[in-house]
Amino acid sequence: MVTIPHNSGDIGGFLLTWLPILLLLVLIVLLWRTAANMPRVKPAPVEKTANGSVAWSDVAGLDEAKDELKEVVEFLTDRRRFEQLGARIPKGVLLYGPPGTGKTLLAKAVASESGANFYSASASAFVEMFAGLGAARIRKLFDEARKNAPAIIFIDELDAAGSTRTGGGGYNREHDSTLNQLLVELDGFAERADVIVIGASNRLHDLDPALLRPGRFDRQVHVAPPDLKGREAILKVHTRSKPLASDVDLVRVARQTAGLTGADLANICNEAAIYGAREGVQHVRAIDFDNALERVIAGLQSRRVVTDKEKRILAYHEAGHALMSHLMGSMMPIHKVTIIARGDALGYAYYLPDEERYLHTKEELVDVMKVALAGRAAEQIVFGRVTNGAASDLEKVTAIARSMVFEFGMSDLALSRTLRADNYALSEETKTMRDNEQALLTDHAYNEAERLLRKHRAPLDRVAASLLEYETLDRDELAKMLHDVGAESHASETVGTVRVLERAAE
Repeated sequence: MVTIPHNSGDIGGFLLTWLPILLLLVLIVLLWRTAANMPRVKPAPVEKTANGSVAWSDVAGLDEAKDELKEVVEFLTDRRRFEQLGARIPKGVLLYGPPGTGKTLLAKAVASESGANFYSASASAFVEMFAGLGAARIRKLFDEARKNAPAIIFIDELDAAGSTRTGGGGYNREHDSTLNQLLVELDGFAERADVIVIGASNRLHDLDPALLRPGRFDRQVHVAPPDLKGREAILKVHTRSKPLASDVDLVRVARQTAGLTGADLANICNEAAIYGAREGVQHVRAIDFDNALERVIAGLQSRRVVTDKEKRILAYHEAGHALMSHLMGSMMPIHKVTIIARGDALGYAYYLPDEERYLHTKEELVDVMKVALAGRAAEQIVFGRVTNGAASDLEKVTAIARSMVFEFGMSDLALSRTLRADNYALSEETKTMRDNEQALLTDHAYNEAERLLRKHRAPLDRVAASLLEYETLDRDELAKMLHDVGAESHASETVGTVRVLERAAE
């Protein structure tokens, strides 16, 4: 029995003795309640789409990735055919690529087509403040999958728990413990061929090398943005339940959406249907797809008030882009130019290439920089000063010039010393040389853009005047307006040594 003290000295001694114990008990109770309230890892059922289970027919534009994963389905449904020849299906399949390309959809299709139980979890749910909790959740997830085999474990955003180990304490200690447990489960001391792990990540280079070695994530499948045929197939999938008007050409829409992912295309189809419903029509029209495309790419149309002076500057800025695009020939054909504000842009020019290309010469990239800098050059020619409206153009040009010098080897000076994309282990002389080369490329492109616009000042004034009157000009209208202006691009000619780059699919 605790005796309650009566005087102040006794009270001070009592607090000094028992207060730390009471605080420790309170902390233990709080930690116990926190652990009791933590969400348990439970198996997720096979998810359904609006039209039923996810089938291969619902996955379009990813033929190479589908072929790789169909082997996983065949192994789960007809294992003996592989085992007779001593074949072993990969324990883990890693899907990597930009966001929105269909990695999760592929994993659902594998589970649906194989009839396996589908366990889905986000890697971020494994990482906690207290060491050991993430590892326990991983053990729970794999135990549940083994009990209900055949099963597929899908771990989304794998880099959240699988990034390179750094050591240290606190969060890093918990992260390393979680990753180590994931590596142990992937090794699988008890060999189970009917449990397959599918991981998805947008950042392959951040993953720990131990995850990527054979025996863990044996097969790595790049899920890239679709090409022209792939985009057309994706558009057909997302318009199956939508009544389309006779003027809708999905091939044309696919050509207008180069570089967009499957998620972007699904969003465009949905926005087009919304535009049509807003207008009260019975079918989704071509103009609805045009509006949806502008909405997704450029943003929502803005109602900001632009003064007459600013409108004139905008007209000449966008006219500079349009005219230079025409002068560069087939490199960057203009599709539409407008001075109607959308998103953060007060106006914009939209380019639509006649064909989808992956290889470009040095001269062609210089032409692209000329088109991007033509808006700023037009402001300088007409008004004698420039505005901050060319900020995004300058950012784009800087990125192109840096890639040409730092990554693609399109430099006239010391090629062997400019192949590394980083600045580590390089001399100050080489770094200065790279900066000078980059500046020469951008300055040359700007000077050429200014020279060509001065030479064709009359067509520049015509396009700007039409923009001030109509606010938007399409490809056909610009072609009629500039029919007497010939192309002046030299990209197709051999200028020095033509070097070819391969654009990385990201």
